[in-house]
Amino acid sequence: MAPLNKTQESILSAYAALVDELGTDDVSFRLIARRAGVGERTVFRAYATRVDLLMATAAWIEQMAFARRACASIFDAPLLIREAMHAYDDRPELAHLVAEASMRGVDGAEPAPRGALFDRLLREEIPSLDEAERRTIVAALSHLDSAVTWVSLRRELGMDRADIADAAAWAAEAVLDPVRDRTRRR
Repeated sequence: MAPLNKTQESILSAYAALVDELGTDDVSFRLIARRAGVGERTVFRAYATRVDLLMATAAWIEQMAFARRACASIFDAPLLIREAMHAYDDRPELAHLVAEASMRGVDGAEPAPRGALFDRLLREEIPSLDEAERRTIVAALSHLDSAVTWVSLRRELGMDRADIADAAAWAAEAVLDPVRDRTRRR
């Protein structure tokens, strides 16, 4: 995501707060402008359409509201994915917005926030993995570590907070189990 100026940051922060409070349907550009402390025309100049605003806000939310903590080992991924599912459950309106935007493709956002980290950790800890196997593991973990997974488990399967976190973490464990014995001994 490109660096934001103070006005853009205020607009995105205001929109995210309003979505968190009201959902996406009841948030007008006028309300965003009022909350951000700027004129309505300023919002339109920064984000010409609602889709532009939605996409920029989703990228901002993923980085700010759903920031991930550091991961020292690829085998910590299931616990971090569990934490991400809890974070999405704590702020469902924001999780829905991020999931919708990631399905559309967000310019400047990471569709897989920890994909590069998972790849690096696999290269360091299990250098014997071939490229295809590493890509498959990164793809699986990245998919599990997403708002889309949370929304799917919540909406499609009607799972509750604990079951979503358990399912995502267990799936991540299942992805990692076949390579667990191939780690580089330190």
